[in-house]
Amino acid sequence: MPATSPASAHQERRRRRTNRFVALTAGVVTVGALAAAALPGSASAGEEHHEGGYGRYQDVQLLSFNDLHGNLEPPAGSSGRVTEKQPDGTTKTIDAGGVEYLATHLRQARKGEKYSITAAGGDMVGASPLISGLFHDEPTIEALNKLDLDVTSVGNHEFDEGAKELARLQNGGCHPKDGCYADEEFEGADFPYLAANVLDEKTKKPILKPYWVWKKNGVKVGFVGVTLEGTPDIVSAEGVRGLSFKDEVETINKYAKVLQKQGVKSIVALLHEGGFPASTSYNYDCDSPGAGDGISGPIVDIAKNVTPQVDALVTGHTHNAYVCSIADPAGKPRMVTSAASFGRLYTDTTLTYDRKTGDIARTAVKSANRVVTRDVPKAPDMTELIGKWNTLAAPIGNKPIGYISGDIGNTGSESPLGDLIADAQLAHGKQLDPETDLALMNPGGIRAPLTYAAKAGEGDGVVTYAEGFTVQPFANTVNLQDFTGAQVIQALKEQVSGPNTAAPKILQVSSGLTYTLDLTKSGADRVVTDSIRLNGAAIDPAATYRVATNSFLAGGGDGFPTLGQGTNDVVGSDDLTALEQYLTANSSASNPIAPPKADRITIVK
Repeated sequence: MPATSPASAHQERRRRRTNRFVALTAGVVTVGALAAAALPGSASAGEEHHEGGYGRYQDVQLLSFNDLHGNLEPPAGSSGRVTEKQPDGTTKTIDAGGVEYLATHLRQARKGEKYSITAAGGDMVGASPLISGLFHDEPTIEALNKLDLDVTSVGNHEFDEGAKELARLQNGGCHPKDGCYADEEFEGADFPYLAANVLDEKTKKPILKPYWVWKKNGVKVGFVGVTLEGTPDIVSAEGVRGLSFKDEVETINKYAKVLQKQGVKSIVALLHEGGFPASTSYNYDCDSPGAGDGISGPIVDIAKNVTPQVDALVTGHTHNAYVCSIADPAGKPRMVTSAASFGRLYTDTTLTYDRKTGDIARTAVKSANRVVTRDVPKAPDMTELIGKWNTLAAPIGNKPIGYISGDIGNTGSESPLGDLIADAQLAHGKQLDPETDLALMNPGGIRAPLTYAAKAGEGDGVVTYAEGFTVQPFANTVNLQDFTGAQVIQALKEQVSGPNTAAPKILQVSSGLTYTLDLTKSGADRVVTDSIRLNGAAIDPAATYRVATNSFLAGGGDGFPTLGQGTNDVVGSDDLTALEQYLTANSSASNPIAPPKADRITIVK
């Protein structure tokens, strides 16, 4: 029977943590960052003595990151690299990420900083590699505690296992089904999760605290945390049952007023929604030629409408890197940042606090994304943590499930790995029903590439269960449904229309399904109807087709309502099992699978 920690020890740990903050108002977590020029007037930080013997202006360090997704070990392939723009205009890639290195970088950044806050922008957990996902992300929460994270907003993936599981990650306790791991009770997060716009449908109140206030020596910085309003569209229905998600701008503005009434005038919004930068380089100039010109997407309109009372926005969700100034409703520049994903970057922001006004001197704010390089010493405590959980995961994770002859990537409108997974789901569908015609896979469900190089001594070209888990960590089932040909055509058009108009979600398609995507057109017309073929024959709008999808798509997720209207449902095994069976049946050490050509969708630009 697993051992549990005494309640008194748990309470003492939390008392120590609370004292470290000096003060904790009605709140939970936040992230922030900004950028700009020089201090107001002629005063410099700490120059003019003010109340309590402190200088009028106090620099506060804000370190932030987002979308870690349980990547404790260095992520593989392109997921573990960032692009850096060089002074001569060329670019180079840098290997980045891994909490052993992230811990070292954050600890080095904090040295000499008496006023330092570390915040995050959501999706700390969920869609995680096996070392964390196999244990319901308890390892990631332990790592974040060791990183001295102060606060975070929730993201959509915090709801993958529902609100009760999120509450357990916050408060601790053993998993209700799987129990305790490693003979000790899970103690929960030392930091608060903020969920200002996530309401319990019955009580109409936030399921977690909406805001949190950091205080030290008279300096007060408030954080409001929200996730994107569209979270129910990208999370399984079970994960958000009983919850409602409110407008991001209205919620941030509401709690900014609450903080102002409490005398907190320096406010940072931690927002799990983001934008699309004009460059893939993490250090590109987002404000060239004009403020915010180098970014598009949902974050732009949000930033333009969030009250001027908020001094900075720390964002995420899109897994992109940017440090931009976007005008607030009063026309004044305000910093908006994102640190890519998987712990490859962190944002280093200096907030200059004016003790006289209690507000941030925005013209003095500066911010930059920093690379979590792997050329620094590993943090020993993180190495120990990873070793502990890898030992528990090894019997499952190290099992070979297939062989590949080269890297199989997951990037591009149609990816080689997307084709492979769609083929695996088609094969699984045919096992359930030989009449299965095709399979469709959502690109967001493919979380990492398959890399040829050995990762943990398994040998080059060997695909382990752990690597497969990293690719497909959601435990979705493979579902079969009947659709008319007209519905199949409509579903393909929903890739580039409706909620997906601005940011298309191109479904990965199984062998035999081909069509043309004409990007010179707009909206649904980008999918050329007459080009859609199945095994060379045009799709018949009146015919019935048996389609395999994962359970997320079968519920209409990712903006595909038509895929939620299928009939004659059959539920198969989970999607990782389907991939495992396909790799095992179609590859061997002497005859590995070659990367698919990704030539099923013809793209016209």
